[in-house]
Amino acid sequence: MFIDEARIHIKAGDGGAGVIAFRREKYVPFGGPAGGDGGKGGDVVLVVNPNLNTLSRFQRRHQFQAQRGSNGGNFNRTGASASDLELEVAPGTIVKDLAGTIIADLSLAGQRATIANGGRGGRGNARCKSATNQAQRVAEKGEPGEDRWLTLELRLIADVGIVGAPNAGKSTLLSVLSDAKPRIENYPFTTLVPNLGVARFGDREIVFADIPGLVEGAHDGVGLGHSFLRHIQRTRLLLHLLDAAEPDPLGDLKHINAELALYDPDLAIKPQIVVLNKIDLEDARNKSPNLRERIQKLGYTAVAISAATHSGLEELLAIVVQNLANLPDLQPAKYTAIYRPEFDDGFEVVREGVAFRVIGHRIERTAAMTYWNYDEAIDRFQRMLNSQGIADALRNAGAKRGDIVRIGDHELDWVE
Repeated sequence: MFIDEARIHIKAGDGGAGVIAFRREKYVPFGGPAGGDGGKGGDVVLVVNPNLNTLSRFQRRHQFQAQRGSNGGNFNRTGASASDLELEVAPGTIVKDLAGTIIADLSLAGQRATIANGGRGGRGNARCKSATNQAQRVAEKGEPGEDRWLTLELRLIADVGIVGAPNAGKSTLLSVLSDAKPRIENYPFTTLVPNLGVARFGDREIVFADIPGLVEGAHDGVGLGHSFLRHIQRTRLLLHLLDAAEPDPLGDLKHINAELALYDPDLAIKPQIVVLNKIDLEDARNKSPNLRERIQKLGYTAVAISAATHSGLEELLAIVVQNLANLPDLQPAKYTAIYRPEFDDGFEVVREGVAFRVIGHRIERTAAMTYWNYDEAIDRFQRMLNSQGIADALRNAGAKRGDIVRIGDHELDWVE
């Protein structure tokens, strides 16, 4: 099944926990801290597999999580870092966050994009000791891995996109130019998904994409317009197929081109070859010379063919190859392939009923990495609240002894 859009939730691996441990060896009665650091959590990475042409693997499964890093050990042993979670996607996959911002454009075979970073391992107490406290009973839990919802959109990569009104013969043309087997019937909207096919002309291979029939209002989503139009953006050349037997083929040409321009102004300047189809029919054959002349006056190359009888296909392929030879190759991705969100150290204190919530990436991360069952770790966290001005902000907001303060997933009792 052709799936060209998916919404997924990805979670990078948490860092492994640093540990609290001390040297306990014969003849070393006062051994110092010896707790090792935790290992880094696995990243979530998208990798382009050129053998894929759909996002179907994301149709039924929407949640993906990388492994966490291993905990540290005694004798300053650092925990092992987790392997990255690699998810394969088809060339032409666009990655967007929930705000619709493009964060990765994956168009080249083997291209990789880190879309969620694994958490760093927590420090063991061997690294938390200080000059004034050599027997530190403080360590850190692993940093939580990043998690987020993302939208994946597939924009097929092809040399030539075949566009036109419904029932113009696009699927038939693709089937006779290549080995593709699209569904073909004599009624509009037979094609409900784009189809790819490879045509051979001499020593050249040309990838064609049959885009389902476009109708007026396609740029606003009419007739699933948005689902179809984005696949044209990756093509280098357009074949605009017209049914020469229709009463007003030039009207169809103008309407479809208007829809392309309204959806994406760049499509209005993409090179086009206009193809008059169905000249095996007497009425179309009689009209085609005049239509070709009028189309050429509009600035387009015009070719008359019959997809049903294969008439004119050699001429069409020769013109396509000639045009492609004069066009630049597809450009590499223009968006970043590594997602590195920026977090500031700011915070906000808000009321939640009778409780208070502290919101801020840095303090929430610190709370998640704190060992709450050790008094020294709690004292360290309190010092951070004081040094960052959070304690003063809570007092100014009206927090009193015994009030509930929520930071991330933790609920604390406020004490002075």
